[in-house]
Amino acid sequence: MTETVISSATREVVIGFDRPFVMIGERINPTGRPSLADEMRRGDFARVEADAVAQTAAGAQLLDVNAGIPLADEPALLAQAVKLVQSVTDAPLSIDSSIVEALEAGIAVYDGKPLINSVTGEDEVLERVLPLVARHGAAVVAISNDESGISEDPDVRFEVARKIVNRAADHGIDASDVVVDPLVMPIGAMGTAGQQVLHLVRRLRSELKVNTTCGASNVSFGLPARQMITGTFLSMAIGAGLTSAIMNPLHPEVKNAVLAADVLAGNDRDCAAWISQHRDPEKAGSRRRGGRRRSV
Repeated sequence: MTETVISSATREVVIGFDRPFVMIGERINPTGRPSLADEMRRGDFARVEADAVAQTAAGAQLLDVNAGIPLADEPALLAQAVKLVQSVTDAPLSIDSSIVEALEAGIAVYDGKPLINSVTGEDEVLERVLPLVARHGAAVVAISNDESGISEDPDVRFEVARKIVNRAADHGIDASDVVVDPLVMPIGAMGTAGQQVLHLVRRLRSELKVNTTCGASNVSFGLPARQMITGTFLSMAIGAGLTSAIMNPLHPEVKNAVLAADVLAGNDRDCAAWISQHRDPEKAGSRRRGGRRRSV
């Protein structure tokens, strides 16, 4: 059984086979959110704070923190965001950037063991990111693309993942600290995108024995009723062995699909999380007060 431990100063979260699915909150990311980008550029982090609190309240066990704003000082912004988020929640963080200097700045102020998002299969990227991951004892998201781009052949993407896992081992990073992203493409543009990911997730689990994650909302990009598509995709992916996803826990359709899949996969012991989420609060309060039904 593979377990990836991510921690803050006071809390551990374990991503693992046969464990409850881990929801990684996606909203602290200015990409596609121009108002958030403008606020962060001006040093206003009120929305970042609100998003951190709202996502953890909605059930996100980890939070992804990204400060990728064109022409901004990304290392400084990411470090500031990481410090702020850690001041308002004990949820462990995924420190997210394609710029190594920004990753270094975020890790430098982080208290705990972060998930570094991310490394690709490009040789130059591997040789810059993996020593950073090893030096700080972090875990890392491995993106299954390389110098040739994103292959439409899932078996090619599997070989890129294998390369990253093997190269990580060369740096002393155990496979349990490599969380592979098989890359979810928009189903509206590529009709086989869902099948590709399910195929990849099964192979990654059975052959490489690594945990997996993905940007779940990518699958429904450009389609109406996106949350229905995303939630159904996640249910199917959990059945195939997906162990975490970067997603929006504030969408009830998506969150409930995850919780239901956990029940059906046997990962929600005694259905405790499902019952806690869906118990009628008025009936529960009546029972606590010792209310008794009268015969009529």
